[in-house]
Amino acid sequence: MEVGTRIKYSHAIVSDMSGEVRTDERGRVTIPKEVRDRYGEKFRLVELDSGIKLVPIPDDPLEELRAAASDELREASLDDLEEAAREEAREQASEHVR
Repeated sequence: MEVGTRIKYSHAIVSDMSGEVRTDERGRVTIPKEVRDRYGEKFRLVELDSGIKLVPIPDDPLEELRAAASDELREASLDDLEEAAREEAREQASEHVR
């Protein structure tokens, strides 16, 4: 999606938490400090039929995954996770070849 394509509210975004924000002359939106403090600095822009939504992106997605996972996964290194994913892919592929 190109930036600015099919955005229904190109001049204002209404937030239940912080009221109204506007784009500046270059199309930028300043996210209020209290929102950044709560959700972080990085967001994914998602286009919906009814408008747009900003979805927070965690600073460390792997840590977020570990926090939601079992103890075994929390202790695994990135190399361990990659190897486990490769092994699972090999097993699934071999099931389809037989």
